[in-house]
Amino acid sequence: MAQFSVKIMCLTGLVLGENQHFRGFGTMMTPMYDWLDKHVGRASYAMHGGGRSSAGDTTATYFRDPKHASAFLAAFPTLELADGTILPTYYSPNAPRGNAAVEDIEVCNLYNQAMAVDAMRQLFAGLENSSGNLEPGDIYPDRLAPIIRHRPEGLELVRARWGMPSPPSVLKTARDPGVTNVRNLSSPHWRRWLGPAHRCLVPVTSFAEPKPGGNQWFGPAQDGTPMFFAGIEVRGWKSLRKVKDGETVDDLFAFLTCAPNAEVAEIHPKAMPVILTKQAEWETWLGAPFEIAASLQRPLADGVLQLLDGPT
Repeated sequence: MAQFSVKIMCLTGLVLGENQHFRGFGTMMTPMYDWLDKHVGRASYAMHGGGRSSAGDTTATYFRDPKHASAFLAAFPTLELADGTILPTYYSPNAPRGNAAVEDIEVCNLYNQAMAVDAMRQLFAGLENSSGNLEPGDIYPDRLAPIIRHRPEGLELVRARWGMPSPPSVLKTARDPGVTNVRNLSSPHWRRWLGPAHRCLVPVTSFAEPKPGGNQWFGPAQDGTPMFFAGIEVRGWKSLRKVKDGETVDDLFAFLTCAPNAEVAEIHPKAMPVILTKQAEWETWLGAPFEIAASLQRPLADGVLQLLDGPT
């Protein structure tokens, strides 16, 4: 489980009228969570309700890195810093936001996709493009991203939202931010989506793992090597992803993780995404019985990846 060293207590500090009625965080919570997920990462912060003080409603927000605390306050200038306590061994029972005991949430919550539709069509005969034009760019959790999945007539390229439904046991509220990567395939929660009908391929050009001071990017050691995450997907899932949007119905996906290979282990010694680079692997993942497909949940061979200065 995660440990955090820096705590800031933020409060609204806004007073409405002479009766000193305090404005709560309300609709601020969704943009705050979105900013934290994008700029800090779910493995590097924890937020808890702090109740009401004499100055306003409060929330206790814990960070691994003091720089993230300063950036958070700069991004939300209406907040005021109430407490900058340093707790070197602070342990959050909800860290981060209830998912730590379930999956490898620290693994690859940022990747880049730059493969063109035509390049994917050359790899998969008869691929139907239902995603429109794909612009290269970075992919963050809960964003739409291309995946290759089954359709009755063959394979199709579509856009789906990154983050499979969370196990109900880890949710603290009705809001489900989604699980981006999956490791425990014996869990009853995931077993329902492990058959070929729910397996997908997630095109990836490079991916990032967190490290002190930023991210370390990884890409194929041999330029032009096509890479896909081994993914699972579900269609038409109804959930509350963002409070401001209310309940939505989405196509969702996540990808598998495994032990790291030599290159990734230098940065992240616990896990890496399951990456498939060969046609036989793609076909096995998409169509083989699970007893066979499950053998692909293994580290990429050493030397296949290289460290990059940034996304490619």
